[in-house]
Amino acid sequence: MNENRALWGLHGLGGYFIAVALLLGILAYLTYAAIITQTATAQQNYELKDPFGIKMIAPDLGNEPHIVIHGKPVGGDTLHKWQFVEK
Repeated sequence: MNENRALWGLHGLGGYFIAVALLLGILAYLTYAAIITQTATAQQNYELKDPFGIKMIAPDLGNEPHIVIHGKPVGGDTLHKWQFVEK
């Protein structure tokens, strides 16, 4: 008698189809998120404020106050100090 049974084990074609469906679902979600981000970023215009005040060697994120972005922020980035201006 076979005493080695797995309660949640999936073998054969059933497990294969579940794994493929899961991977295709993840691929569809990541593709959708990339298209939404690309579309939102393509709507933005960038402008340099005081370009002669930009230093070649600056501390981390030191030159970011010189960048003005016309549009809405994408993705909830809170690390950067970019200035967003509505169109």
